[in-house]
Amino acid sequence: MIKAVCFDFFNTLAYFDPPRDEYYAETARGLGINVTAEQIAEALPDADTYWRQENFKSPIRERPEKEKFKAYEGYGMRILRNVDPPATPEKALQMLAKAFTRGFKFVPFDDSLPILKALKEKGLKIGVISNIGQEIDAYCEELGFAPYLDFKVTSFEVGYDKPNPEIFQLALQRAGVSADETVFIGDQYEQDIKGARGVGIKPLLIDRKGSSNSCDCTVIHNLCQVADHI
Repeated sequence: MIKAVCFDFFNTLAYFDPPRDEYYAETARGLGINVTAEQIAEALPDADTYWRQENFKSPIRERPEKEKFKAYEGYGMRILRNVDPPATPEKALQMLAKAFTRGFKFVPFDDSLPILKALKEKGLKIGVISNIGQEIDAYCEELGFAPYLDFKVTSFEVGYDKPNPEIFQLALQRAGVSADETVFIGDQYEQDIKGARGVGIKPLLIDRKGSSNSCDCTVIHNLCQVADHI
């Protein structure tokens, strides 16, 4: 019997506005870099992992300027890793500077609040397991998720990103349930599906764009379908 349902946050419950892949690609092309949004989208998970790992070592925003810009450069070059000819570190920093000036905000998917409300009414424990950092509380409050959530676990507090088991195990502890009583929904196969399976949690892959042509896991295309699997 399922007693708890956990969600990934980014690209499962909420997305960036404007979409980062499109904005970075447009900005990069304005700097003379030949890149598509699809190439950026493919590179972003690795770039984000690098950014989190650097912050685990020491908060980037608190570093001396030279070390701070070195981290920014590493992030930007990873975003542009698929560019041919290769981008220069200077162009990568220019792209990030324009993007940071523009800023991004999280927006909830249309199906996020309805499914959270529906699951709450069923008496299920609801949580978020995310690689997003310590700002997760503020994001959940702003987007209206907080009243429906019983717990949140982030890689920032655990010190490990998904798919490492520690982040999932802490979520199970906070929910007070066993792995076989839990469902986890995420959009990344390597991080979310493999991570949940690694501790015995039932995973659901949400594929909003219909791009998962073949997958050895249960695939859903909107969060309303979660109710069919609990």
